[in-house]
Amino acid sequence: MTTENTPTCTPGADMQAEAAQALDDRVRAALSATTMGLSPVALGLASADWLMHLATSPGKQMTLAQRAMQLSQQAAQASLQPVGESDARFKDAAWQQWPYNALKESFKASDSWWHEAAQVEGMTRHHRQLIDFFARQWMDALSPSNWAATNPEVLAKAKETGGESLRKGLELYMQDQQAAQKAKSETAAKDLEPLEYAVGEDVACTPGKVVFRNHLIELIQYTPSTDKVLPEPVLIVPSCIMKYYILDLSPHNSMVKYLVGQGHTVFIVSWRNPDASDRDLKMQDYLSTGVLQAMAAVKKFTGAASIHTMGYCLGGTFLAIAAAALGRVKRKKALTAKEQALIPADMPSLSSVMLLAAQTDFSEPGELGVFIDEEQLANLRQSMNERGYLSGKQMGGSFQFLASKDLVWSRNTRRYLMGEDDASFDLMSWNADQTRLPARMHNEYLTSMFLNNALASGQYRFAGATVALMDIDAPMMVVGTTRDHVSPWKSVYKIHLQTDTHVTFVLAAGGHNAGIVSEPGRPRRSYQIASVEEGHGWVDPDDWVAQTPVVQGSWWEAMDQWIKQRSGAPVKAKPIKAEHVLADAPGEYVMVRYAD
Repeated sequence: MTTENTPTCTPGADMQAEAAQALDDRVRAALSATTMGLSPVALGLASADWLMHLATSPGKQMTLAQRAMQLSQQAAQASLQPVGESDARFKDAAWQQWPYNALKESFKASDSWWHEAAQVEGMTRHHRQLIDFFARQWMDALSPSNWAATNPEVLAKAKETGGESLRKGLELYMQDQQAAQKAKSETAAKDLEPLEYAVGEDVACTPGKVVFRNHLIELIQYTPSTDKVLPEPVLIVPSCIMKYYILDLSPHNSMVKYLVGQGHTVFIVSWRNPDASDRDLKMQDYLSTGVLQAMAAVKKFTGAASIHTMGYCLGGTFLAIAAAALGRVKRKKALTAKEQALIPADMPSLSSVMLLAAQTDFSEPGELGVFIDEEQLANLRQSMNERGYLSGKQMGGSFQFLASKDLVWSRNTRRYLMGEDDASFDLMSWNADQTRLPARMHNEYLTSMFLNNALASGQYRFAGATVALMDIDAPMMVVGTTRDHVSPWKSVYKIHLQTDTHVTFVLAAGGHNAGIVSEPGRPRRSYQIASVEEGHGWVDPDDWVAQTPVVQGSWWEAMDQWIKQRSGAPVKAKPIKAEHVLADAPGEYVMVRYAD
């Protein structure tokens, strides 16, 4: 029975509410398109925070006014007395000549001023990061190196080629615009341009077999290339954000091929590239159906009671959670029903856990934190819920946005103003082979890890219990890279605060990808390495860098020796059993491509 004051729901009211929500979603989507995918509300709140605190800080205003005068004077002096240049955009000697040196120094002074202006006392840390990030984005866009009339290198090349470089640049620009328009109108996989480096032929060509497959993964076992192998196989868990063959590129820089050649039996997980039907896959599925079932399969196919494990990027985060869960259940006499459902019955023990550019503490995620707050996650959820997944283009655009100076503006200058086509290499081809992420899993990952830092704070739950990384009882090798904007090395280093086991930490020269793909013989490569045992104390990361010697060469060699020190005596290599073979490597899942 209802009364006059009791609201009632009618089909018409429901339809009106849905239409209103759809309108709101469309408006927000249109607005976010103008802010490169970020929530306009989040940007508005950050701008208001900055403006209000700056308006009520006369001391800061005075300081900025004085700083503007100082920087102007320094820029004028620098333009008269050129010094060495560290910014790659202005390395050419032509930038030391007037008027280009004046333009360059004026720009650098403005860039420094805006960086200081973004730091206003009282702002929230996240808003300060947003304002600083966007100020830098705008300044990078306004750099004199990006414009033909103010870039002496562009003008010199145009004069040298009789304008041919500008004509070629315009041709490349038109080609890129046509390709972008085609991508918007044609979304069938068959319409995609072939990759420059063919998967299974030029890259991902280390010999092996797919020996296990479920809805989420294919497990590849590689054919031994040595007479004897170590008795403990190595299982590699790459990130599901990317195709697995980042670790099996061309034969000369394939980590998989290198490990096989050193006498290791290597397995790798190849994640399925999801579609809309996978929208409800959870992080729990990736941990259980992905990582843990792969571990159980390795034990089944090799008979090894103990295995080495390696996880890269998000795959490393998954591996750390799985290793902690296994360490916890190993001490129990009986498993709960939930543990029995999610953890396979016959699991191997872990000889080691290796994490490559993988975060387990997300309190300092670097510039990726710009994209993470409640408002922006709500904005992203709306987009993912429509499709059921995060598209590869969205993800690739975010990473490109983080390094826009190099990946957007400097590239555009070379390509469109100087007429230089992009150099083709295997890592670039791999980068174009984009993957999707299921909507629910990606939302859980961003919310639990980035927004709430649940794993580091002891709030993340798996198999019915809280995950504590302190439960990892295997020795660990943890690798960070010096120029990583995805998994900043100081964040990766915090594994020392979360575990109580042997940790060997490696800091390798390079970025998130190139620092990991760092094969022996590659020039200008170095790393630092140091170990601590159980019960270790804390060493500040800056102190660690200062006191740890630099080793020239590839950290892969140190990794190989580290694994061998924790392995048994070599045994005779055995061929992959025919009854286990489902397909030749690289398998089916890695071949699935989508236009979005």
